Amino acid sequence: MDVKRSRSPRAPAGGDDDKRRGSGVRPEMVLVGFLLTLPLLFLVFGGRWGSGSFPSSSSSSSTSPTPVARHVAAGERGATPQSQKPVPVTAKNVSAPTATSPSPDKLLGGLLSAAFDESSCQSRYKSNLYRKPSPFPLSPYLAKKLRKYESYHKKCGPGTKRYRRAIKQLKSGHNADDSQCKYVVWFPCNGLGNRMLTIASTFLYALLTDRVLLTHVAAEQEGLFCEPFPGSSWVLPGDFPENNPHKLHIGAPESYANMLKSGAIRSDVDPNSVPASSLPSYVYLHVEQFQLKLSDNVFCDEDQALLAKFNWMILKSDSYFAPALFLTPVFEKELAKMFPQKEAVFHHLGRYLFHPTNRVWGIIRRYYEAYLARVDEKIGFQIRIFPEKPIKFENMYDQLMRCVREQRLLPELGTAEPAANATSAKVKAVLIASLYSGYYEKIRGMYYESPTKNGEIVAVFQPSHEEQQQYTSNEHNQKALAEIYLLSYCDKIAMSAWSTFGYVAYSFAGVKPWILLRPDWNKEVSEVACVRSASVEPCLHSPPLLGCRAKREVDAAAVKPYVRHCEDVGFGLKLFDS
Repeated sequence: MDVKRSRSPRAPAGGDDDKRRGSGVRPEMVLVGFLLTLPLLFLVFGGRWGSGSFPSSSSSSSTSPTPVARHVAAGERGATPQSQKPVPVTAKNVSAPTATSPSPDKLLGGLLSAAFDESSCQSRYKSNLYRKPSPFPLSPYLAKKLRKYESYHKKCGPGTKRYRRAIKQLKSGHNADDSQCKYVVWFPCNGLGNRMLTIASTFLYALLTDRVLLTHVAAEQEGLFCEPFPGSSWVLPGDFPENNPHKLHIGAPESYANMLKSGAIRSDVDPNSVPASSLPSYVYLHVEQFQLKLSDNVFCDEDQALLAKFNWMILKSDSYFAPALFLTPVFEKELAKMFPQKEAVFHHLGRYLFHPTNRVWGIIRRYYEAYLARVDEKIGFQIRIFPEKPIKFENMYDQLMRCVREQRLLPELGTAEPAANATSAKVKAVLIASLYSGYYEKIRGMYYESPTKNGEIVAVFQPSHEEQQQYTSNEHNQKALAEIYLLSYCDKIAMSAWSTFGYVAYSFAGVKPWILLRPDWNKEVSEVACVRSASVEPCLHSPPLLGCRAKREVDAAAVKPYVRHCEDVGFGLKLFDS
């Protein structure tokens, strides 16, 4: 069959069909031939697969067509209105599991609580049906710890008597000696990937220090995630007395490091001898990478003993600082019981905490069902170009293709159409997550214009291409979250170095990605195209000093058997299982 000359199987009835009926060909022959070729026609051009794009930000305008409409106007084959439903393909092409498969364990081995109304947040119990089973068994101790925390949060969360009593203490300007509840209040910094990584890190810190996690939800983050804790909320109320993000910076006088410098609190005395009531009403932790180092005065035992006396802690961070908690001796035993497999930290905590709201889940589900559910393999490419190290499009594309060839991520191109049966051809879907459309256009064109060596069908999709990251756009963040989830449903992932977006996706998936390395600072092209990650854990770009009071540089990767330097950030750290 000459693919380029074939008509879309979704062409409207009438016209050409009437001419064929008058040509003397028997109707049953036409029907049989049509049914035999329908699966391949659908997969190559098929129905809603024509563009695979989310509606653009301007789609509400009557003068601006949707991405699908633009492709039709430009003459792209196979694009049809999004209101039409995709034509079913043969049962062979249905991947396992699909969205309609029954869940073997909707609670993920006890990770999730059963105390939620499923309809209020459909993704909580359904999103993992789209992924392969987790390669990391859940620790029963972690499951017990989570149930205990949920009860604690319900007793101390917003709207409770205990919360009101704690707010009264906060307004008094002084800490209190006796408190039934302690809190860590998270404030956002940078993009969505950074926020998800640091929320998970802060939650881990809350678990270790018996604090209630409350999150400041900015306008650009509203409506993204469901509540993770049953019977309560993790959203910081708008009337919180210290609800001013502009006060939270590295020079803030309330920061722990600055209070030590000013003498407002002292670390040269036994913390046990310091009355809690003698301390300020709250402490601020600025856990943001600064000159590529986290604060020295957070991840040391002596500091943790003093920090534990504060009933209120405010924290702002852009880093995945969970590995730093593993480097804090006072937490080691508890963390070993919670995570026997060290590289499963974000994999478990991320899937516990982050559940897209029904609105965002609808975007994810519809896209997956239309484009990804009925393929044999899903390959995800996530490309991010950072302003501090710009890379030319041609160089980045060539590096990606080198990685593809070296690691055999995609089928080889052939020179002639293979004599393969359309119904038995393997179908591979390529999902591209990038701010730019060029990678999609090039890869799609490559497989559109040339056959594969062994007859595989390669379909290429890109949900959106926003051109630039928009931290403060809620719509942009909805699309970003949807693409993180779609990428996490892929069987193989190749991603840009340093990308927190990619970290979240592959950690959700439990898949070790191929990382596209950055060129050296004085070069435009990376000599090595990509390397395979040793772990599914995200990278901590800015590890703290281990010397603490001694202020000496200690390489954690040399002294801790479960820590390595990151493949993409040579001085960064990540957890792994040897």
